[in-house]
Formats: sequence, C-alpha cells, structure tokens
Amino acid sequence: MDALYLLIPIALGVMIVVVVAFIYTVRSGQYDDLEGPAHRILMDDDDPRIPGNHVVPAVPAATAVNEEEKKSA
Repeated sequence: MDALYLLIPIALGVMIVVVVAFIYTVRSGQYDDLEGPAHRILMDDDDPRIPGNHVVPAVPAATAVNEEEKKSA
C-alpha cells in the first residue's frame, strides 16, 4: 500500500510529461501533411469530383432572353 503513495505521483508526472511532449509536437508541425501538396499538384484542377470544384451550370441563353422579355413586357 505504501508503494501507491510513490507510484501515483510518478504516474502523474509521466503523464504530464507525455501530454506536454504531445502538445509540443503538434504545435511544431510534426503531424503536418507533407505528401498531400505533392500529390495535389498532379491532380486536374478542373475535375468536378474534387471537392470545391463544383461547377455551377450556366443559364442557357434562351432562358436569359425569355427573362429579359418578361421584364420588358
């Protein structure tokens, strides 16, 4: 039972050291994606399957003319 009085503070100390080391590595960029930009340059930017490249279809010219006729009438 006396060993617990020694082991619990040691365990808490090790846990604090690990958490501080983890926070340091995250802030210093150890887990940043280094390969993603290299692969992304090979992808076609005009591909609509890539998120953020969704192309909004243009309004057909006939529809635009009809709307102008409605406004003028």
